[in-house]
Amino acid sequence: MPCHRTQGCHFLSHSLLEFAKRGKRGPGHTVDGGRKRAQWVPMQQQHRQPELVEGNLPVFVFPTELVFYADEQTSHKQVLTLYNPYEFALKFKVLCTAPNKYTVVDATGAVKPQCCVDIVIRLRDVRPCHYGVYDKFRLQVSEQSQRKALGRKEVTATLRPSALQEPGGLRSQDDERRAKDQLADSEFFEQTVFQTESRPATGGPSLLTVLLGLVCVAALMLPTLGEQESTVPVYLHLSVNKKLVAAYVLGLLTMVILRT
Repeated sequence: MPCHRTQGCHFLSHSLLEFAKRGKRGPGHTVDGGRKRAQWVPMQQQHRQPELVEGNLPVFVFPTELVFYADEQTSHKQVLTLYNPYEFALKFKVLCTAPNKYTVVDATGAVKPQCCVDIVIRLRDVRPCHYGVYDKFRLQVSEQSQRKALGRKEVTATLRPSALQEPGGLRSQDDERRAKDQLADSEFFEQTVFQTESRPATGGPSLLTVLLGLVCVAALMLPTLGEQESTVPVYLHLSVNKKLVAAYVLGLLTMVILRT
C-alpha cells in the first residue's frame, strides 16, 4: 500500500520546480533567465544658469541723485558707489549728458564679484547759468568677456546756488518731473578722463621764472663780502644773508619749474 506521505513529498517537489521555472511575476518586475531586469529612469539634476539678457540685469548704485551747491566747495566732489552682488565680475563705463561740466575719476573699470567700487565725480563749472539744470550720468555694466551692456542705471545731477535755498516739496516734484521729461531723449557721451584737472597744461616755465632763477644762480656765484683775493669789484660782493635769500628763492623757483 503506497505511503501517502511519499506521494505528498513528490507533489510538493513538482510544484516547487514548476514555480522556479515560471519565475515570480509581479507588478513592475520582469524575469529573464531568472535574473531581474532593472529599468533606469534618467533624472536631470543640473540647474542651468539663467541666460543674461541685454539690458535686463539690475544695477545697484548709491546714491541715485547728486546735488551740488555752488557756495559749498566740499559738495563739488561727490562719490557714486557701484555694487556687484553677483557671482561674476563686471566691467563698467560712465556716460554723461554734459561731460564738459564734470570730471569722472576712473570712468571705466571693473568690479569683482561680491564687491563694490567708488566712482569720484567732480563738478568743474559752477557758473550761475547752470543753476537748476539737470544732467544725467549713465552707468553701463557688462561681463568682462562681452561687449554688450547687460544693464544700466541713470543718476541725475543738478547744481543749486545754496543749500539754504532748498525749493519746497511741491516745487521740487515739479522740477523733477520737468527734468525727467527733458532728459528722456538726451544723448549720452563718454566721459573724458582728465589727468591734470586742477591746473591747465602749459608748455613749460615762464620766461620771468627762468630769469629769476639765473639771477639767483649768479648771486650765489659772486664772492662773499670780506674776501680779499678777488678780481670782482667790491660792490658786487654779497653778504652771507643775501646769499641765503638767493638760495631760498632759487629753491622755490626750482619747485615751480618742476611742477610745470
